[in-house]
Amino acid sequence: MSFALRGAATASWVSDLHLTNEQAGWINGSAFWGFTLAMIVGGPLVDSWGLNRILGLAFVGHAAGIVLSVVAWNFWSLFAGTLLFGIANGSVEAACNPLVASLFPDNKTTKLNHFHVWFPGGIVIGGLTSFLFGKLGLGWQVQFATMLIPLACYGLLFFKQPFPQTERVQRGESTGSMFAACLSPGFIVMVGCMLLTAASELGPGQWIPSILEHAGVSGILVLVWITGLMAVGRMFAGPFVHNLSPIGMLIGSAIVSALGLYAMSHTTGAMLFAAATVFAFGVCFFWPTMLGFVAENYPKTGALGLAIMGGAGMLSVSFVLPVIGSWYDAGIAARTSVGAAPSGEALAAIQAAAGLEALGKVALLPLLLTAAFVAIAVSKRKAAEVPARVA
Repeated sequence: MSFALRGAATASWVSDLHLTNEQAGWINGSAFWGFTLAMIVGGPLVDSWGLNRILGLAFVGHAAGIVLSVVAWNFWSLFAGTLLFGIANGSVEAACNPLVASLFPDNKTTKLNHFHVWFPGGIVIGGLTSFLFGKLGLGWQVQFATMLIPLACYGLLFFKQPFPQTERVQRGESTGSMFAACLSPGFIVMVGCMLLTAASELGPGQWIPSILEHAGVSGILVLVWITGLMAVGRMFAGPFVHNLSPIGMLIGSAIVSALGLYAMSHTTGAMLFAAATVFAFGVCFFWPTMLGFVAENYPKTGALGLAIMGGAGMLSVSFVLPVIGSWYDAGIAARTSVGAAPSGEALAAIQAAAGLEALGKVALLPLLLTAAFVAIAVSKRKAAEVPARVA
């Protein structure tokens, strides 16, 4: 929900708090810094602290982040509220990814996809909330306050709930072996890929509501459409996992993501929904399949490995958001004559062209991923063929 509500509120922040698009990108990016901080710090502590304590920390962070964001009066207060909210989001991810892997040790990729249905599912809920409340004339502060409802719900649901030990603890593997496994070359390569997959998915997604609002469509409804398709795709991830394999899914996702971003940068109006559909199917399986691939192929990395993956992904988003914002600002400046101050439809046309161009530049990332995933697939096939030849 917070992802959608922040995306929809970005334009209001720029006007209400007198910010640049780059500053708005830094504010949105702080949510991902906080997420990374919680993942990197909380990941190694999941086994010793327990899943319940990490989720308790998330509850406190969410409450504080919502309240501070609602009463924010300038750049730094909104930055701090968003940072706290990001720490809470990262705490949820740090606890719940190993929880799901522990509950379903023989079906990790599919079940992690099912769990992550509710990231895009939450964006749909938040996006529709923003759209409907906006029509009623209720500002972004009221929209942010609605997140207190699911906060109360999950607090009550988890209160005094028994939690299992993580999979690594159940297997009796040492903490030292977990840290050592996280230094393996294959795992480090996957961390590098996570930097690019997360930036490809969440960077454009956070900017889409603000940018597309100037391109003849409701930006927040486009985001709802994208994430609704992602939720449905993840719900039915099982057949894709079994028929394509996780690495096959990642190769296909990278190719389709690049095509979707390129298409979005070269179209306007209603056709943006078609381009957004391609983008949605491209990024649909990225995040949970990356986690599932690591959980299945590098199980000794345990909760720390999943935390590093998630933290790396969110860290990359924190940097790509202001970069996209700076491309957006530069595109507007390049299309504005010196001394001119366009307004109305002329300004909207300039903003749309500049914003879509900025989204198109992100397409380079999934192109790089395609090459990386193909190389990983070839390496895995060769490794599997060696024992067969020896036999």
